[in-house]
Amino acid sequence: MNRITRLFGKNKRDILSVFTTAGYPRLESTGETLAALSDAGIDMVEVGMPFSDPMADGPVIQESSAVALREGMTLPTLLRQVKEVRPRLRDDMPLVLMGYLNPMICYGIERLFSDCKDAGIDAIIVPDLPFDEYIDVFQTLCRQYDLPMIMLITPETEPERIRLIDRECDGFIYMVSSASTTGVRDGFDSTQERYFREISEMNLSHPRMIGFGISNQSTFRMACDYASGAIVGSLFIKYLASESSPRAAVERLLASLGR
Repeated sequence: MNRITRLFGKNKRDILSVFTTAGYPRLESTGETLAALSDAGIDMVEVGMPFSDPMADGPVIQESSAVALREGMTLPTLLRQVKEVRPRLRDDMPLVLMGYLNPMICYGIERLFSDCKDAGIDAIIVPDLPFDEYIDVFQTLCRQYDLPMIMLITPETEPERIRLIDRECDGFIYMVSSASTTGVRDGFDSTQERYFREISEMNLSHPRMIGFGISNQSTFRMACDYASGAIVGSLFIKYLASESSPRAAVERLLASLGR
């Protein structure tokens, strides 16, 4: 059974997923960071594939990608690093590869799925993947390799499209908190809370995780009130930049979220 299925079957609420950019702040720090997250009991980790022209990333994650690319991070290197560190990680902690379509096409789509499975990746997120392309090309590979494609929804996503995603995709649904890029925010406003409530009332069959703007105990708790948990990215990247080690960054992250 896929680790993601096991995670959401065991934990219905308060799930914490953390995004980290592979190769940041140093090319070979990926394994150390993943090990620190695993040892601290983080429920799930998104491993970001650096890309020069991201669509959804805010300035903090953009800068981490630029640093990682300068360090020499590539998709083959990322998969090598994940494969090397996977035996050191908790077996129940899913790893999700998050990246953009262009490098994946250059790598080769079926080769990517095969190598992700071999490395211990449990799902893939591709923010710029058209849904029709998912149906025509990716869906069969997702189910062949048991690697769900996690789709994003936003406050602008029509209910019909949300139900289509719920029907055709596996894993969980990534709820983007607002129509914006990633980044640290102080809180959610009433419009965002209404969006969270409306999606919750749709009674979708797949669990949901809320991301973009999770930066403190208040935003983490609200996300957990309306979904299975929250995804934190920019805040953790900031701590990786400022703390002395990945373990110190994880400790500060957990303190900020009240965990």
